[in-house]
Amino acid sequence: MTSEPSSKALNFRVAEFFTSAPKLADCPPDIGVEVAFAGRSNAGKSSSINTLTENKKMARISKTPGRTQLINFFRLSDSQRLVDLPGYGYAKVPLAVKETWQRHLEQYLRERQSLKGLILLMDSRHPLQEFDRMMITWAQSCQMPVHILLTKSDKLKNGPAKSTLLKVRNEFGAEPLISVQLFSSLKRTGLPELRAKLGEWLGPAQPQLKDASS
Repeated sequence: MTSEPSSKALNFRVAEFFTSAPKLADCPPDIGVEVAFAGRSNAGKSSSINTLTENKKMARISKTPGRTQLINFFRLSDSQRLVDLPGYGYAKVPLAVKETWQRHLEQYLRERQSLKGLILLMDSRHPLQEFDRMMITWAQSCQMPVHILLTKSDKLKNGPAKSTLLKVRNEFGAEPLISVQLFSSLKRTGLPELRAKLGEWLGPAQPQLKDASS
C-alpha cells in the first residue's frame, strides 16, 4: 500500500508551537512519536520546517546563524511532534557553550524514546561537513533512521544537483537506515518526498487536542 486514505494523511498545516527546552530533562513527557530536524546553522532548517508546515512564522529564521540554542517542539496532535534541534557550526559562542550543545544533542538522540527518526539538513553545495558526520555517527550508534535533506538545491543546476545526490547516496549505499533527497524551500521541490518520509515515521493523523500543555 503506497497511499493512506486522505482522512488519515498527516496535515502538517495544523502544526503549532508547543514548548522549548534547553536540555533533555526539560523536554515534554517522553510519550507518543516525534521526528527531529538537525543541521548546521546555515543549512536552511527553519525555512524547511516553515515550508513543510506552510507557515512562515512556525520556526523563527534568525539573521544571525546559531542563535537558536533550545530544543523546540511543534505539535501535530497530542501524540505526534516535530522537533527543531539547535543549529550548530556558525554560532560565534565560546567553545564551552558549543560543547554543552553537543552533549545535550547527543543525550537527546541517545535517550529520547519517542524519537523515531532524524531529518538531517545539509546545504547541497557543501554536504557532509564535520557536524553532519558527527550527527550520522550518533544516529548510527543508536540505530536511529536518518533522512538527509540536501537543501538549497535551487542554487545548483540540475546536473550538479543530481551529482551531489548520487555522491551522498553512494557514500551510505549499504546503510539501510539512511536515505537522501534533494530539497528546496524556495521552489518547494522535494516536499512530497519529505512529507512521505515523515508520514512513514510518525504514522497516520491523530486527533489534535485543543491544549495539552501543562
